[in-house]
Amino acid sequence: MKVTRFTKLRRAAVLAVLAGSLVGPAAYADSGFYLGASLGDASVEVDDFGFDENDSASKIFGGFIFDMPVVDFAIEAGYADLGTVSGTVLGESYELDSSGISAFGVAGLDYGLFGFFAKAGLVAWDTDIAVAGLQGSDSGSDPAYGLGFRLTFSSVEVRTEYEVFDISDIDSVDMLSLGVLWRF
Repeated sequence: MKVTRFTKLRRAAVLAVLAGSLVGPAAYADSGFYLGASLGDASVEVDDFGFDENDSASKIFGGFIFDMPVVDFAIEAGYADLGTVSGTVLGESYELDSSGISAFGVAGLDYGLFGFFAKAGLVAWDTDIAVAGLQGSDSGSDPAYGLGFRLTFSSVEVRTEYEVFDISDIDSVDMLSLGVLWRF
């Protein structure tokens, strides 16, 4: 029986489809929901007033990851308590207590045990303000983005990330954190 080029191409195509069907389920096996929590440090900076303070911060988050070979995509939502910063500006004491609800699109490179990711989205923030005994609050929604590194151990992931909340009227609000998430 003579094997033609068409027969070779057809056999190669069948083998590629069979190989893909065997690899596909394993490659996409980690797609699914996840929940996590992080602890870290939040920094607030307002250059006009010489204000640069930080406090401990925490967040809880969850999302859905679309795990593909090499590249991961996810949607993620979370709540961040950015702490309470206080100090003195122009001789008056002040205190800012900030928190936010965020929604991100996340893209990452997956190298098996470790990976890198970047995220971009929005934060709906709320800040309670106390200046010289007077109380007030401010809220809004602004862009947010970040970068991170992760280590994966089966369904548990340890990650460190740096997030920036681009809140208007404040020069810099950022958070550096270390967290754990569980994929299920």
